[in-house]
Amino acid sequence: MKKLVNDPNQVVIEMMEGMLEAHPEQLKRIPGTTVLARKDAPVQGKVGLVSGGGSGHEPAHAGYVGKGMLDAAVCGEVFTSPTPDQVYEAIKAVDSGKGVLLIIKNYTGDIMNFEMAAEMAEAEGIQVAKVVVNDDVAVEDSTYTTGRRGIAGTVLVHKIAGAMADSGASLAEVEAVANKVIANVRSMGMALTPCTIPAAGKPGFHLGENEMEIGMGIHGEPGIEKSEIQSADSVAETLTNKVLEDLKLESNDQVVLMVNGLGGTPVMELYIVNRKVAQLLKEKSIHVHETLVGNYMTSLEMAGCSVTILKLDQQLQELFDAKAEAIAYKK
Repeated sequence: MKKLVNDPNQVVIEMMEGMLEAHPEQLKRIPGTTVLARKDAPVQGKVGLVSGGGSGHEPAHAGYVGKGMLDAAVCGEVFTSPTPDQVYEAIKAVDSGKGVLLIIKNYTGDIMNFEMAAEMAEAEGIQVAKVVVNDDVAVEDSTYTTGRRGIAGTVLVHKIAGAMADSGASLAEVEAVANKVIANVRSMGMALTPCTIPAAGKPGFHLGENEMEIGMGIHGEPGIEKSEIQSADSVAETLTNKVLEDLKLESNDQVVLMVNGLGGTPVMELYIVNRKVAQLLKEKSIHVHETLVGNYMTSLEMAGCSVTILKLDQQLQELFDAKAEAIAYKK
């Protein structure tokens, strides 16, 4: 294992300490926790937004803490759900009296622990709502998941729900718009190489020198097929067509497109994939309102990418276009 770490069991804490040193004007750590929150949390008159999950997906989720996005992110151990008490501390830290929305990726451990935390907070009189992101069209049920997995589309839920919360909307209104994003966003990914959890010290799965896997999950969960490595255009076509088939877009629809790297793929290659995805959308007269290319939700050093498409209406477009100032995303 070749990694720039010290103690493999301290990577999350040391990562958080490094983030705090880099962004002291934006972030604070809730003492005794693995929660990173907005420096000014709780923000009065605003619904609080909390997300999180296992670490190893950076910049998700702490990179999206900031004005117009999340109020706090809970950092679990690598690829491991944060414990209920950590999520509970995050809820308390961001509640200003208007309630808190939990944005959860669809993994069994995350759902169980976030729901337990919500019950603890509600027992203290805090209003809590929950949404579950399930944008991955690759497989219906998989390792750690009943139903579809939550992957890079989660970032767009953070953005749009964050804008809605910033507008002073109620908890019910923020929850409704988050669910609207979830209903209109789809993603699918692929992997060229495995990744290594620091504490494990060896790759989580095996792909041959000339192999790739289509539909791979962000923790290395199996996809829909292994095959010989294909060209960037072929991969882009496979991912995009599967997403479009599920999303059922029509001519002249407006979308946000995200081509997301999994941590080990050069940005050069992501732009090559984006070139083909853009061509496919133009051929179908689907208009791209904005394109995001880069590492938004990674899998440590896994090589590969995912394609995410969000169908917009006027409300979602206005909220997507609203100002945001997080570490990893500025609008």
